[in-house]
Amino acid sequence: MTVERIAGTGDERFEGITRRGFLHRGAAAGVALSGVAGLLAACEGAGPSPGTGAVDKDDPRAKVVIWDMASRVQSPDLWNPIVPGMRDDNGFESALMEPLFILNYETGEIEPWLGESLTPNDTLDVWTLKIRDGVKWSDGEDYDADDVVFTITLLKDGPPELSNAAAMNEWVKAVVKLDKLTVEFTLTKPNPRFQLDYFSVKIFRNVPILPEHIWRGKDALTFKNYDPEKGWPVFTGPYKLASTSPTKCAWERDPNWWGVKAKFKPLPKPERLEFVVAETEEVRVARATNNEVDVLDDITTGAYESLHGRNEAFVAWNPEKPYSWADPCTRLLSMNNTVPPWDDRDMRWAVNFAVDKDEIVRIAYEGSTTKAPIFFPPYKGLNDYVDLLEAEGLFEEFPIMRHDPDKARETIESKGYTADGDGFYRKDGKPLRMRIDVPSEGTELSRYAEVIGEQLQAIGIDATVRKLAFGIFADNLSKGKFEAAADFFACGSVSEPWYSMNLFHERNVAPVGTDSAGNSVRWKNSVYSKNVDAMAGLPLGDPRIDAPFIAAAREWLRDLPFFPAAHAKKLYSFNTRYWVGWPSIDDPYIHPPTVWNSSHRIIHNLRPAT
Repeated sequence: MTVERIAGTGDERFEGITRRGFLHRGAAAGVALSGVAGLLAACEGAGPSPGTGAVDKDDPRAKVVIWDMASRVQSPDLWNPIVPGMRDDNGFESALMEPLFILNYETGEIEPWLGESLTPNDTLDVWTLKIRDGVKWSDGEDYDADDVVFTITLLKDGPPELSNAAAMNEWVKAVVKLDKLTVEFTLTKPNPRFQLDYFSVKIFRNVPILPEHIWRGKDALTFKNYDPEKGWPVFTGPYKLASTSPTKCAWERDPNWWGVKAKFKPLPKPERLEFVVAETEEVRVARATNNEVDVLDDITTGAYESLHGRNEAFVAWNPEKPYSWADPCTRLLSMNNTVPPWDDRDMRWAVNFAVDKDEIVRIAYEGSTTKAPIFFPPYKGLNDYVDLLEAEGLFEEFPIMRHDPDKARETIESKGYTADGDGFYRKDGKPLRMRIDVPSEGTELSRYAEVIGEQLQAIGIDATVRKLAFGIFADNLSKGKFEAAADFFACGSVSEPWYSMNLFHERNVAPVGTDSAGNSVRWKNSVYSKNVDAMAGLPLGDPRIDAPFIAAAREWLRDLPFFPAAHAKKLYSFNTRYWVGWPSIDDPYIHPPTVWNSSHRIIHNLRPAT
């Protein structure tokens, strides 16, 4: 199998990645794990004994929580959350900016934070926001309705490149202040998901509300929102920025945080938060074994088992294998529905039959995830809808989970392809090929893409994997300049099915070469789209959603424009030597991502282990 690596410009190619070689490279705790073990052994004895001994309450290390970050911050002085390029996994979400509401994945409830309520009228086209009394920006100014109206107006009237500008223009007809703590949104059309999708930290964060007294008059595209002498950046969180650099971002607790005086919550216990770069898993785990870090955002199963074996203070979301938490963005194999022969749904089904998803889970994920019958994460609210499809017999009619190489070959041969002497299919002298694009950053997508590539080669499709810098990768998908891709671009539904399904509405199909609004595979199905529209205006949880949902899912399964390779996993691990109160499957007070805007719940729940 050939893997082609393209980073920006120029090509680098290397040959010879077989399944056996892939295993030996580290997909099943080979090279990567041995590298981790070597570093751990070299570091053992340096620093405190892992997970043992009493902690002195006056030890400075016992006053700080330390996160690892996977890569350097290219613009550490950029704190403008509505422009592309700002990194917000370095404390912006966790320490500085607070949300209006938080969707709690574990309870299914939308919890109030800066907002008290956001309620619709009977026709779901007027929503009224009530802001919590007593909220203040970190410079002491009131956080109120003026700030909300200013922010939404800026997004509606400002440059279209601003984050959430398109959504606010699509949905918000008018936004007005009713009183100091009340805002009314008049929508362009009914939307039962307005609060959920834009103001409830559904995935990572919601629409950020900006302090009008600082942002008014600024160029929203060029304003960095950074001036230490002025105390910028200013938001409402319980920490203030202490220092920032490409490799470390530190935050000091703000003794004047509004939540104390307003009797909302006491100050969080950690006095300092630090986000520190460790660019390889080996270094990340070596630091963790010596208690130099408290949060590992995501590591491989083998690395976690090695770490936990050396430092029992580190625990995972799940104490039992697979240890991990299911990320909301299911991993896919997307096929460009405009590129022959993948414009033929029978050929797309042949690819599905050729792919052994059990092997993907076993090899690419080391058993740390599960198979997915549809492109939703395995969360309670969505599982109910998947159960509907099971009850209707759709997975028997369209056996998406079946691995059947013979059926794959039979389908390919029915289209006029014949196998050559090397076992690869040809038609009219042309080989049957599939090039699978993956982002070069990170390894997860390439790991399962390489497994799929081996499986396709085994049944006669000459598959290759091409690695692209993420910006190029994402741009190619948006513009339809790809054959196939390992991606996660059906992401969005976490408690109801409409959001992710709507991404693939035929209205979102754009001509190749122009940006799509979600439907990168460029699949057109009018019956699917009609049924997705029928779901759109119904209240969340309304049983009338069931019939159009089933009908839309039937069309997706019949055409199979893309299919899920596996549920995404996040193996979060937490250090209990200095801090306890981390979320877990045994104490699921909130979902475990620690750099999302919902992680304020986690930080306020932490308490010293002393």
